Amino acid sequence: MGARPDCAEAGAPLWRWPELGKALGLPPLAGPAVTGLAIDSRKVRPGDLFIALSGDPGPRFHASSRSERDGHDFAAEARRRGAAGALVHRPLNLDMPQLKVGDSLDGLWALGRARRAQLACAVIALTGSSGKTTAKTLLAAALGAFATPGSLNNHLGVPLSLARTPKGAAAALYEIGTNHPGEIAPLSELVRPQLALVLNVHPAHAEFFADRDELRKEKLSIYKGLTSEGQLIVEDSIELAGLPRGLRALRFGAGSGCHCRLRSHAGNRAEYLLDGRPIRARVPGGGRHRALLLGAVLCAFSALGRDPAPALNLPDSLIPTGRGNAATVAGIALVDDSYNANPESMKAALANLRGETGRTVAVLGEMLELGERSLEYHEQLASSCTAVDRVVAVGPDMQALYRRLRPEQRWLWSEQADQPLLEILASGLQPGDQVLVKGSNRIFWAQGFVDRLRERLRQRAGERPRS
Repeated sequence: MGARPDCAEAGAPLWRWPELGKALGLPPLAGPAVTGLAIDSRKVRPGDLFIALSGDPGPRFHASSRSERDGHDFAAEARRRGAAGALVHRPLNLDMPQLKVGDSLDGLWALGRARRAQLACAVIALTGSSGKTTAKTLLAAALGAFATPGSLNNHLGVPLSLARTPKGAAAALYEIGTNHPGEIAPLSELVRPQLALVLNVHPAHAEFFADRDELRKEKLSIYKGLTSEGQLIVEDSIELAGLPRGLRALRFGAGSGCHCRLRSHAGNRAEYLLDGRPIRARVPGGGRHRALLLGAVLCAFSALGRDPAPALNLPDSLIPTGRGNAATVAGIALVDDSYNANPESMKAALANLRGETGRTVAVLGEMLELGERSLEYHEQLASSCTAVDRVVAVGPDMQALYRRLRPEQRWLWSEQADQPLLEILASGLQPGDQVLVKGSNRIFWAQGFVDRLRERLRQRAGERPRS
């Protein structure tokens, strides 16, 4: 994928200006070649096309946040950072090549659609309640495929990922997410995948879904974008009721009828039956939940008719930051699983928390967007904490879990992951402790909490700061 996976391959522009104009339905235009795309002026690099978006996409999309800020107001900053031009829906008084369209968000989707039409490689889309970015990263590494880093999986991220895909990509992967009904199908129809993976269906981002079955239907709607010869790959616990007859669906999981069956796992090793043939694989990061994700990767290899060998010995370094990465700091084993959380991923992370010489400590942040059953889901985590020595609970709904714990397990409850909490942990953790930090994105990840905790532990131990 080169040094920068969100821009052109070395020596070739990502887009030529006349191509951009044609994709946007504009008259033939002369202008600079573009080596990358950016929607945030702070992240513009020389040669990028800056896409000026409104802070409020209107009623078409369910944005996680809406604001009155407008990307057009930051175009000058983008120009200072070296932007080659801008995609706008109102002219800018700047010495800068501009592509003027009726709506710049529509323009972004048009660029994604045009680039998809140019791709001759295998195109894969995946969704699920958890593990999307990890599975995408593992599959991209094994296939040598293009995939944008991070979780660009919404109405902005998916078309942006498509538009950033080099025309000569060997394969391309796109992550699709949702937190409202009706979001996945249009994004899948934009991607038009040959393979669509549904990794799991858990109560995550479920606040706006009537029940788990509605969430299941939303995840499975990814099939609507499949090409005519496309295949659906689904975890074996997911009910397939309501799918069209004749749709080819392959299964992965632990069930006996799975196309890729997980037979056993221990630590970072697993054994599968793939197409009836036993194979052994290394599971990056270890754990049953990642062994299942790797099963989805192997199933995709089979569906593509490829030898799975490149997926059998993937390194731990591929696990994206904040998804269970382990490191030892000042003699304390710290597992950073702070990127996000739902009831099932919490249970999986707690099941992997093992003490070798010291205490097990779980620093658990509130699981957000669970709707009316949120308190119930938090209470139920108590049964997954029975082997944990000490628990720190963070967030209002985490009080429900904290009350259910045995007295000797309760370290403290905090309303938020603030500096006083960090200081309590830094002073109270001991060498030999095994520590898990996990919660919804806004609880720890957005605050940079684990990085700050690591640094504070180093300071306490007198270690030199890491560069």
